[in-house]
Amino acid sequence: MQQNSTTGRASYAHVVIKLLQGPIYMEDKVLWRDLQSSQSAIQDYFNKIGILLVISEGDGFARVMQPDAEEQDEQPLPRLLRKVPVNYETTLLCVILREMLEESDIKTEANKLFVTQKDIKERIEIFYKDQPNKSKLWKELSRPINSLGNMGVLKLTREDAVNKEQNQYEVRRIIKALVNNEKLDEIKQKLAAHVDTIQQ
Repeated sequence: MQQNSTTGRASYAHVVIKLLQGPIYMEDKVLWRDLQSSQSAIQDYFNKIGILLVISEGDGFARVMQPDAEEQDEQPLPRLLRKVPVNYETTLLCVILREMLEESDIKTEANKLFVTQKDIKERIEIFYKDQPNKSKLWKELSRPINSLGNMGVLKLTREDAVNKEQNQYEVRRIIKALVNNEKLDEIKQKLAAHVDTIQQ
């Protein structure tokens, strides 16, 4: 194990802690370099405690996940990485952002997608076309934006104090791991069924 000779602490401890707090992105050059230089040791550390280290070089992020315990596991591990339950609005926003990222990847060669609050609003209002009070609706839908910000999916890159609709966000590519193509289709079907139910 690579250790600090003074403290006995692993030299990659800061990377492990950062990964337990959330994803690491390639743009954080120092952390990414330290992750790569100690990748084998970090992978080994997480393997020993039942955590998976997933590095997506193509999308420029790394994260950790904790697999669900198997039924036949006689000594299941306690949850270290808590699953965050998300409501309908947050799930819907995830799907919309995932689709917007996919469209951007097809249309442009840009590696990053930036959207304004207005862009999001226009896409999400389609699902609430029968909602009479649009201002109340949007006030309620600002919560999932904050939620996804806390989850590291959205990053505020420009704030407009006068007109919040001009607030700009980067859609982080971690969303591709949270909502893969298979999951995207599954969620779309559930959302369609939910929309049919509330519009009846």
